[in-house]
Amino acid sequence: MHPAEGRVVDDPARTEKLTSHTVTDSLPLLNHSSRQGLDLMNISWTRPFSVSLSGLLMLIGGAPPTPAAAQHALAGNIDRHLQELPFSRTHWGIVVVDEGGRELYARNADQLFVPASNTKLVVSAAASALLPPDFSLKTSVYATGPIRDGVLEGDLVVYGRGDPTFSARCYGVDTLAAGACDSLWLKIDALAEGIVAQGVHYVVGAIVGDGSYFDAEFVHPAWESYDLNWWYAAPVSALGFNHNSLDVTYGPGDAVNAPARIALQPDLGIYLFENRARTLAAPERRTIDFFREPGTVRIWADGGVPLGARERTEYFAVPDPNAYFAAALRSALARLGVSIGGPTRSTTDSLQYQASRAGTPIAEVDSRPLTDIMFPILNSSQNWFAEMLLKTLGKQLQGEGSWRAGIEVERGFLTDSVGVDSTAYYLSDGSGLSSGNLLTPRAFADLLRYMLHHPNNGGFLRGLPRSGARGSLEQRFVGTPLEGSVVAKTGSISHVNTLAGYIEQPDGTALVFAVMANNHAARYADMVAKIDSIVVAIGR
Repeated sequence: MHPAEGRVVDDPARTEKLTSHTVTDSLPLLNHSSRQGLDLMNISWTRPFSVSLSGLLMLIGGAPPTPAAAQHALAGNIDRHLQELPFSRTHWGIVVVDEGGRELYARNADQLFVPASNTKLVVSAAASALLPPDFSLKTSVYATGPIRDGVLEGDLVVYGRGDPTFSARCYGVDTLAAGACDSLWLKIDALAEGIVAQGVHYVVGAIVGDGSYFDAEFVHPAWESYDLNWWYAAPVSALGFNHNSLDVTYGPGDAVNAPARIALQPDLGIYLFENRARTLAAPERRTIDFFREPGTVRIWADGGVPLGARERTEYFAVPDPNAYFAAALRSALARLGVSIGGPTRSTTDSLQYQASRAGTPIAEVDSRPLTDIMFPILNSSQNWFAEMLLKTLGKQLQGEGSWRAGIEVERGFLTDSVGVDSTAYYLSDGSGLSSGNLLTPRAFADLLRYMLHHPNNGGFLRGLPRSGARGSLEQRFVGTPLEGSVVAKTGSISHVNTLAGYIEQPDGTALVFAVMANNHAARYADMVAKIDSIVVAIGR
């Protein structure tokens, strides 16, 4: 089974091309602090003109509907959508409130639902509230022996602290803005250059990826076994390079039965790859898939690609991310003329190089700030970034870089800070890939209201996708009265679709909503269209 043909995973476009067209950042959501001093006369509004029912009645001399009448009309509009087949067989959870918390509509608002990638709202909000906005992570390189005449007499140890930004990715809507995007080798080359600046030209020992800042549990026990081969379930370790995945590009050969053309990047020479895939006749269906022997670096392709099919790229998870990072640093050093006499190794034993870490690093780079790290989590729903941030929360606030510790931080935040009842949620991971996550629609509404007023909400609100703009809502609500006005997080796994966020109002306030559809058998596109219709009904 090919990943694109299996169970639906939220927002499968994993990476952004650095040559993307320019899209100007949308106006930030107008929270109370940002409204102060805002010159509304100088804002160019491009939202389609519309007149509400109350405004129309006022124009013709009638009285606007009472709040109770408006709520009744809203309930009728939403309920009509939910009564249509096959959507009437879906388990729906919906809540709509205004900024002050006044409930405008609720259906099963206090029942538990599988949230899919709406789970990412929790880890992003918790990080925004509990860590400083300029929080960053250091990746350091240590030497286990002296450097004499250009020779490091020992091992070269790279120690990670959970930085996910050693990757090709953009961190803003405007992909051509200065500093918005990073290339794959930008930061790892900076580490290599720092090592060379210390006069190192040869390493006698090994190059070691030390991932002991986090625990040794790389994959979540609740994730499905097939998913573990793919980028959306990439292993979560203290060192990460290229989203801890290989880019696998494939296409047909020159003739029927010729081997399929397959290339793995970055090619670091540490994986054993066997191509068993062939070229199929043009009418045949693509059947190629990729596999890895559990616990090994042995990867193979099987199946076939039809003659004339376009080239595709998928992203295959690596088994040992700490060794992967060390191999990438080795490659960067080789390009600078530095050779290494020993092997490429990895460790999660925090005691093995503890003495070396007590000294001064010979090279070091910082991650992007927290506000940038959150952007791909929310805007393009990047699972691995979310899990890296969850373990970081655990390490920073519980002293342990694990899923257990990160979940404890989230629980404390939801209950003690946001005020969500502890029985209104159950958290399993940071990304929502696990179907063991459970939250009520009201819990999401409470969380979103809390963040709307939080003083450190800038990165959270900037990261949320906006309808019609770059991100997971780029193609949604286009051509409706809500184009450009919905700022919300998407979510989908098998039989689950969700959307939770804000609808900006003409007066500068926002409606807060959560729409959760569980246990449905509708096509993905049909369910997304139905959810969008419900949100449009809410925003009218």
